[in-house]
Amino acid sequence: MAQSSTFSAQVLSCWNWKCALVSASARSVVYLLAMARTGERSGMRGSVGVVLVEIAYVTLTAGLFAGMQQKALGIRSRLLGNGLIVLGVPWLAQALDWLAHRAAGAPATWRATIAVSFYATLSAIFHLYVMRRGAFLTGRDGRSLRNDLRRVPRLIAGFVLAPVMLISAGAVRLARVKGTEAAF
Repeated sequence: MAQSSTFSAQVLSCWNWKCALVSASARSVVYLLAMARTGERSGMRGSVGVVLVEIAYVTLTAGLFAGMQQKALGIRSRLLGNGLIVLGVPWLAQALDWLAHRAAGAPATWRATIAVSFYATLSAIFHLYVMRRGAFLTGRDGRSLRNDLRRVPRLIAGFVLAPVMLISAGAVRLARVKGTEAAF
């Protein structure tokens, strides 16, 4: 019995309820939009069934996957931790998500699977960005959900502008190197 409660405590300590709530809401909308064109709108084989499976499955698992990503922040090798956050956990989640839909008899269309896979990758990159800035963390490292939600506009702006800033910084460095070489 002690082993069971220890395992449960470890699993629950890894569950990120903030991400479970946000992910279940957002991913369900993505599925619904992607499946809106199929024409079948009710029943377990239609869009409603897929969305219901998505809500149930993601609510249960997104928090665990986000908790795994949060734990990966502490891996000594930043490259390995980032790889697990952006590729490892989302690919595992997508594979299990596909299996959950198959098991429930509501397999998603290829269009929906591709849309959600694209969303999962972009979401994981954004998740890495915000977690590295202390947002949407739970436990001792976390702040209130309200605080995290207040920061979302600035986090989104920073995320969108990050590639521009990276390219700009690279261009400035390249100009300096060329300027230094021209001086010789």
